[in-house]
Amino acid sequence: MVQDMKRALFMYAKLNPGLRYIQGMNELIAPLYYLFKTDTQDRSSSEFAEADAFWCFMELISDFRDHFCQQLDNAQTGIKATIRRLMTLLQYHDHQLWHHIEVVHKVDPQFYAFRWLTLLLSQEFAFPDTLRIWDTILSDPHGRMDCLLRVCTAMILHVAPLLRAGDFTVILKTLQRFPPVDVNVLLARAADMPPCSLVLGASV
Repeated sequence: MVQDMKRALFMYAKLNPGLRYIQGMNELIAPLYYLFKTDTQDRSSSEFAEADAFWCFMELISDFRDHFCQQLDNAQTGIKATIRRLMTLLQYHDHQLWHHIEVVHKVDPQFYAFRWLTLLLSQEFAFPDTLRIWDTILSDPHGRMDCLLRVCTAMILHVAPLLRAGDFTVILKTLQRFPPVDVNVLLARAADMPPCSLVLGASV
């Protein structure tokens, strides 16, 4: 199983010499491979799990590849710009909470949001919950990035009471080790938010 994913990522690196393999990409291909490998509805799916996961990974990474490219960190499509958009969304939905986190306690969002955004929340929740979140992200009519940003915003808003009562250390620990939650609650809250493109005034 591990060798299958290694081969798929090696092939991706060969086909994309400008980017190659970046740490964390394994977290993005693993859920895809698991679903194909364990599909009980289609027996042939397991046989071709490596190839199917590879092509789905290629499609998925096309939306988020700039997050992995250090040369684009400061570009409009880079990870720092995406993190700034997340903070703008938080400011829009709860200005006081944003002020408490960013201005009063000066918590750098890169300390938690970098991992959220680059790994599509794959390390923040139990594996079944990750699959549920991905199912929503991949099917959102407003786009994958738009949905991911709304879910991340919903996560911060969900723990707002803890964050408002906390100092720098409490805020950082809470967001780096997100408390147990029913992800359906987060997804419902994210679904109720307007598309990020409307809030930010540009396509996401």
